[in-house]
Amino acid sequence: MLRELLKLELSNAVERVVGQTYSFEVDIAPQGFGDFATNAALVGARYARKSPMQLAEQLREELKNSELFESIQIAKPGFINFVMKRSTLLRVLHRIIELDNYPVNKIGTGKIQFEYGSANPTGPFTVGHGRQLVIGDVLSNVFRELGYEVTREMYINDAGRQIKLLGRSLWVRYNQILGVKDIDIPEDGYHGQYLIDIAEKLADEQKDRYKEKWDDQVSQFFERYAVESILKDMKEDLMELGCSFDVYFSEKSLVSDGTVDQVLKILEQKGCTYWKDDALWFKVSEFVEEDDKVLIKKDGSLTYFLTDIAYHYNKYKRGFSKVYDIWGSDHHGHIPRMMAAMKALGIEDGFLNVILHQFVTLKRGEEIVRMSTRAGEFVTLQELREEVGVDATRYFFAMIDPNTHMIFDLDLAKERSSDNPVYYVQYAHARICSLFEQARHKSVLFEKGKDMELLSDKSELDLIKRIDAFEDALKDVARTLSPCKLTQYLEQLAYDFHSFYTKCLIVDQDNPRLSNARLNLSYATMVILRKGLALLGVSAPEKM
Repeated sequence: MLRELLKLELSNAVERVVGQTYSFEVDIAPQGFGDFATNAALVGARYARKSPMQLAEQLREELKNSELFESIQIAKPGFINFVMKRSTLLRVLHRIIELDNYPVNKIGTGKIQFEYGSANPTGPFTVGHGRQLVIGDVLSNVFRELGYEVTREMYINDAGRQIKLLGRSLWVRYNQILGVKDIDIPEDGYHGQYLIDIAEKLADEQKDRYKEKWDDQVSQFFERYAVESILKDMKEDLMELGCSFDVYFSEKSLVSDGTVDQVLKILEQKGCTYWKDDALWFKVSEFVEEDDKVLIKKDGSLTYFLTDIAYHYNKYKRGFSKVYDIWGSDHHGHIPRMMAAMKALGIEDGFLNVILHQFVTLKRGEEIVRMSTRAGEFVTLQELREEVGVDATRYFFAMIDPNTHMIFDLDLAKERSSDNPVYYVQYAHARICSLFEQARHKSVLFEKGKDMELLSDKSELDLIKRIDAFEDALKDVARTLSPCKLTQYLEQLAYDFHSFYTKCLIVDQDNPRLSNARLNLSYATMVILRKGLALLGVSAPEKM
């Protein structure tokens, strides 16, 4: 709020002094240089035809009578530093307490989509999927909070060779349960315990109806049964993690509704395809420095690349202004060819945006956790969630930048101490709740919005400034596409509150008005903590 107030005041001053408007930055000032700093004079010097220092002096003179600022200082080579008046800072508290909310400016426009968690439904969610799910869910929450119309979507890869292998693997497990010993799972099939569990249920339902019987119809039945069973478990996993989707989009539907044929026709009409070695190729090399890629294989089957092009064409036709795909870093090679396909289809630059996240390693003590106790091949998201809890799972996945390889410390995630970042932030909220319990017990009256003019200690003013920076943190999340900007902000807010709590006696029977002022400051902090944790999908406990 304060930054926006300052920027508006400064923009008006720039227009009066320079005679025109231009873009400039207002940032939190470095330690010891006030509250905010701007490069308005540095940027505007060429428009004003003056040195940055001269323009800075003129702008300071123009702003000296403003009610916002306690002082305005100039630093070489032309930065302007502002110290805000205490009355200006208190506006922040009054507004939050009056609304019981932090009113975020709705800067977002347009209909956008986040697609994440998408994978072949060939097994349970892994820890890697969990990181992607949390990143996507938090980004969706933040973008929606900023005013965008957000659709959350999961792409179900329910077509292709992997699904056929899944169906065959389930059929083998089903037959093995019925006593057939001379058949094996395909070499590149699926071996996890989860498939045995599904096969046992199937055998109970169907008895020996499909024992040693295999044809196209049987294959389709086992494929469908496996996908539906795994999707059911996946959706239960999502519910337990606190994730939800607006759309579950089937890859198969792209063939059945004619989208694939439509895309092939467009690419052919534009001369972007050719036949070679009995396969249909897309001319990737005409758009980017990459090799051409196959769309339809020799055997007539469609590549994942083709259906993915069709899927993104479908997104475009649905009217999204931007789509954000979240992929594992091992898919980085898929980006240039998809960008080439968007150009070939005439879709404007900037429509498709890809967020890559690095891999996750689990650590317990000094040991790296390599194997699942249940599946034998990978650690499932369910196992992680059951061990450390939903709050720690979500917070830890959100707190590391997607571009950084993540080491998930299981012991730290379960620790009930200030070393555990989620505990540290949640404890700040619980501590505030306990203050109001103390106030009731000591008969110290809390009156919302009153006595705040008594706040003057540095720790109090620092906390107000941190509260005010909440919207900046959300904008940083949107700008960087990294939820860690929100966790970093909440940890800084918790630190400032704990410092205020340590330095100032908040509930004091002998000083009821100052107590009320400090309870109001605590209340505003609680509002922000709750809102920030909610955007992360993490609880705000009242007791810990």
